[in-house]
Amino acid sequence: MRRRVLCLAGIILAAACLAGCQQKDPEPGEVDGYDQGEEYLSIWVHSIEDTEEGQAYKESVESFNEAYDGQYFADIEFVPRNDSGGGYSDKVNASVMAGGLPDVLTVDGPNVSAYAANGIIQPLADLTEEEESEYLPSIIEQGTVDDDLYALGVMESSVGLYYNKDILEEAGIEVPDADHPWTWSEFLDILEELQPMMEEMDGYPLDMTFPVGETSIYYFAPFVWSGGGELISDDGLETDGYFNSEATADAMEYFRTIVEEGYMSEAPIDNLFESGRAAFKFDGAWEVNTVYNSYPDIDLGVAPYIVSDNWDGEAYTPTGSWAFAASSETEDIEGATELVKWMSGVESGIRIWNMTKNFPSTYEAFENIDVFQTDENYSALYNQLSTYGHPRPKTPVYPQVSTCFQEVLEGVALSGNDVQDELDEAVERIDAKLERYTRE
Repeated sequence: MRRRVLCLAGIILAAACLAGCQQKDPEPGEVDGYDQGEEYLSIWVHSIEDTEEGQAYKESVESFNEAYDGQYFADIEFVPRNDSGGGYSDKVNASVMAGGLPDVLTVDGPNVSAYAANGIIQPLADLTEEEESEYLPSIIEQGTVDDDLYALGVMESSVGLYYNKDILEEAGIEVPDADHPWTWSEFLDILEELQPMMEEMDGYPLDMTFPVGETSIYYFAPFVWSGGGELISDDGLETDGYFNSEATADAMEYFRTIVEEGYMSEAPIDNLFESGRAAFKFDGAWEVNTVYNSYPDIDLGVAPYIVSDNWDGEAYTPTGSWAFAASSETEDIEGATELVKWMSGVESGIRIWNMTKNFPSTYEAFENIDVFQTDENYSALYNQLSTYGHPRPKTPVYPQVSTCFQEVLEGVALSGNDVQDELDEAVERIDAKLERYTRE
């Protein structure tokens, strides 16, 4: 397969960027703190400097420079995303054409494969087994493409199946332990049992939506994985037999059942769960902090993510967030790798949690944050993430896979379209994007 640097959307701006996109190469003394004898390393991050996340990255760079004083000097540049997700990605794309990528840059976890396939990033210098074992398995899996490790995340993420303890206690429903989650069939029985009670509260058993954008695949691809399916082949280049498999079809039809039985509202209802009018809700890990701070009357619990009746105990729960990678233009892969390890390591992970409440990526960071030992809900999310975390599909056309997943989910669950027709048409759309990567 021929791999080439591809012009991503909007890169026709390259000619205008030629002067402004050249990589910084200052002399010692031209940048405050950069001294004679040090290797200069540039780093781009996707955040605004005066946000909590931006300050966390800035402090991590400062601590790197202190630790490697005399050997390396890292110089951070903040390139924030705009409301549509551009800005940062626009500058990266323009720099692919015009030159001027930094030594290290941030990349959203699901896009690691695309960045690798398009020649934007390169494999890191080898890590020892001990170094790799410091990270959650999902972090290593997310950053690995064709057996090469390209990226290490400073943060991880998870999605919880939250429940209202008071409602379930009144209904006499007991929550299973993490290794014995409710199956789809069992969960449907529970929703049916709860439905009359929730209707009396002008609510629904389940607070769930199928939102446009990344959220749908992030929350609901686990239903495919727990049934033994995958959305794309291991090499990220085949969809037929994967995206349109029986496991995917079963998951889509399961959601249609939930809608048709009236266990969820077809139209989103703001704060349905938080107002006490839903027994369950799927949401990101941030929901814990939201409920604690804004809805203290809700007695919150985290149930194990539900699984297909065919689940065999394999990893299946949501994961994925921003990572650090070495660009294809760095001339010092050893130094860039040291910076990547530092920016994603224990100290940086603890800082990210303390300043942003994003989960860290290393076991040691979790062990050194008290709330993950003392709070049952945060502990449950960490256990789910570290034991059953499954990265999103790794493919150079990930955005198309994500979009198609949401469109099929909505078409089948809300519009009642034929599931196999929807899946087969999605495969055609994804394959059209994959063609440039599969040409001989």
